[in-house]
Amino acid sequence: MPRRPYDPNAIYPATRDELRPIALASVVLGFLALMVVASRGWMLLYGDAVAHLGIARRILDARYPGIAQLGGVWLPLPHLLMLPFVQRMDWWQNGVAGAWPSLVAYVFANTGCYALARKLVPPPWAFAATAFFALNPNLMYLATTAMTEPLFLALMVWSIVVAYDAVEALQTAKIRTVKWRFFISGLLTFAMVMTRYDGWILGAIIWLVLAVAWWRSGETTRKATQTSFVVMTLITIAGPILWLWYNAKYQGDWLDFMRGPYSAKAIEAKTTPPGSKPRRGMYNPGWAFLYYTRAAQVDAVAYELGFGVLAAAIIGSYLAWKQRLSRVVLLLWVPLPFYIYSIAWGSVPLFVPQLYPGSYYNSRYGMELLPVFAIFTAIACAAVERKLSTQSKKKGDIFFFLVLVAILFNIIAMMGSFGNLLQKVRGEDAKIPKWLSAPPLVFQEGMVNASTRIPFEKTLAQEMLRIGPGDTIMFNTNDHIGAIQDAGIPLKRLISPLDSETFNKAAAAPAKYARIIVAIDGDPVAKAVAAHPEGLTEIEVVCNSGQGCARFYRSDVYQGGVQ
Repeated sequence: MPRRPYDPNAIYPATRDELRPIALASVVLGFLALMVVASRGWMLLYGDAVAHLGIARRILDARYPGIAQLGGVWLPLPHLLMLPFVQRMDWWQNGVAGAWPSLVAYVFANTGCYALARKLVPPPWAFAATAFFALNPNLMYLATTAMTEPLFLALMVWSIVVAYDAVEALQTAKIRTVKWRFFISGLLTFAMVMTRYDGWILGAIIWLVLAVAWWRSGETTRKATQTSFVVMTLITIAGPILWLWYNAKYQGDWLDFMRGPYSAKAIEAKTTPPGSKPRRGMYNPGWAFLYYTRAAQVDAVAYELGFGVLAAAIIGSYLAWKQRLSRVVLLLWVPLPFYIYSIAWGSVPLFVPQLYPGSYYNSRYGMELLPVFAIFTAIACAAVERKLSTQSKKKGDIFFFLVLVAILFNIIAMMGSFGNLLQKVRGEDAKIPKWLSAPPLVFQEGMVNASTRIPFEKTLAQEMLRIGPGDTIMFNTNDHIGAIQDAGIPLKRLISPLDSETFNKAAAAPAKYARIIVAIDGDPVAKAVAAHPEGLTEIEVVCNSGQGCARFYRSDVYQGGVQ
């Protein structure tokens, strides 16, 4: 097949020659980000990242290893991808085990962003959209952690690319292409379903879009692709069915992820003070919309420029709909209604410092609109350039150059560099507005939330290694598995509520089954100690503001652990 000549104004699917440099540049950017984050010890700022690594680790390193260790709330694919890496102790301890899958996902997300943009805008604007997406500091940070956002973004973008191809192939009766796209779409939906719950909704809508396009494609095309459509459907529904079965078999409730003790509903009920007013956004979709879109803006753009980018994305979406640029691409907006519902009625709080109460919680969820801002803003800007170019090619070129400068400005501004520079110019005593020197929001939330947790867990780790090297330890790993991770203690040495059979037996006689007991105020271990203190001697107390106190006990009658 002859190579298509390069045309800076043409709109057509990206070639492999175009995608290769995007992938290579993404690899370089990812490793640079990893070097920076790893050298400063930032990979484990998020407690969720620590927990994800812990789940992956305990699949093989546990008293009762196996898939039951996946738990019933967080979906399993991210943990299975970390599994080969997290068994190496030092990679578990420093968090690198979670970085490898995220970095691969980052590369695929960037190439997917370019591939999708390339179907809608000329190459220069596809490059601009990809640069805006790939150089986002929040995304680059998440790509070095065990968080699930990079993986889901990659799956989401490529799912829409494949759905776009499938719809076009159905319209032009390209049977072979339809068959392959149906199969790949099913696999991508299965992966999304096994990564995040928003993937359940997006996957269902993608299947519905493809089903409608398939039905409208004509009798000949339908008959030729019927088997492929059935295969896609079976793969698509396999994910939810498998997860419901898993919850029923291993958690005792097929909806454990929705109503179990570790579900979002249970966690919010546990963390909400009795008698307090409903958080803003609860049962109010208007406030939920405001909080989510504000988080998305601040995740993507510096200062108040997010309002402009949101407006441009809305205009670009209108143009995509009006110009029929395959309306499949509008599925990028699906996270918006999903999170509005989740914040209002799904027990999912979201707070950003720009809105009351000025705190940080789940701000990273706004990252799922980053492709919206990248793709649809590029469509709007490309339309402006076309209009300017009809007046003068120079005007169009200048506009494109200014957009690239704005992208660069945004990256620098999101890093807080302008505030730091102004501080140096004006002197250390000068008062600089906080928003000028604030780091990226997702990274900043991690720093804030880790400020008390990490020191507390490091102290716990040091005490465990000092007091009980090699001993069986009774400890609640639900909240502070980071202490075990930091100490490098194999999980099979622990008696924890995560292994309920072992823990329930040991809770009736802690001194009999564990040499060292670490009880944190109010946790299941503390309750077991309070109920059965016989044979225990308190040897150490560690307290930390915001984390409570941990009390260390040594058993005087230890008999060798639970068999």
